[in-house]
This record gives sequence, C-alpha cells and structure tokens, in this order.
Amino acid sequence: MIAQFMVPGQPQGKGRARSFVRNGKVGHHTPAKTRSYEGVITTLAMEAMQGRAPQGCPMMIELVIGMQIPSSWPEWKKTAALCNDVAPTTKPDADNVLKAIKDACNGVVWRDDCQVVQVSLTKIYVFSPGVMVTVYGVDKKPAQDKKRG
Repeated sequence: MIAQFMVPGQPQGKGRARSFVRNGKVGHHTPAKTRSYEGVITTLAMEAMQGRAPQGCPMMIELVIGMQIPSSWPEWKKTAALCNDVAPTTKPDADNVLKAIKDACNGVVWRDDCQVVQVSLTKIYVFSPGVMVTVYGVDKKPAQDKKRG
C-alpha cells in the first residue's frame, strides 16, 4: 500500500471548470468549492505520504464513498440503507468524486493521475459521511519503461 486516508464530510464531485474570454484570451476557472475540497484532499494525502516523494509506478486507487443518510427518511429506510439494501443513486456521481480525488493527489501521491490504471469504486450509505482513499502500487512496468524483460 502506498497511501491511505479518510476525507471527512459529505463527498463532493469535481465541479465543472468554466471558460471565459478576457482581453481576447480564453481562460478557465475552477469553482471555489472544488478548489477548497481538493485542498483538503491534498493536505490529507501529504500527511498519508509522510514526506515521501510522489511515486512513479502504475497504481490502483480504491474509493469507498460514504454518503450521509437523509435525516428526512423514515427509520425503516435508514436501517435498510445501513444494511446496504438501498443504493445511493444520488449526486454526486462516483466518477466525479474520483476525479476530484485524482486531481488533488497529483504531485503528492503520484506524479500524474495517468498512472492510475485500476479503480475500485463503492458508494454506500454510512453514519458518518466521507471518502476512504487507498492507493496501491500495481506490479507492472509503466509504458515509459525502456528496459526489456
């Protein structure tokens, strides 16, 4: 295992960047909420790496996305959700949460998120929301490797 950390709070997906034109040039702006969430993730990833440099190997990322059970639900439905009998088919999309995590770990856990070659995503209801992130090295050579064998 390369790193493991928990991102507390309701999971958030990567917000869509907005494009704009200023002085004839096109620019892009990432929403403040996304920048803030990614900043928290980056800090947690740095702590998990314990001063180690970003890794250069192929990697697998495992996310367990724990969603808050709506307080408005009746007790029978809350119980069913905790027993994994109700799936959280609500926002945020699991792939958008993955994107936020991957972008926030660039230059911290890995050099670039193109190194992630395997993904395991699980989205469930839990008492305390958050995202458990676990990163493993994959025992394969990167495409950039020039050595045979």
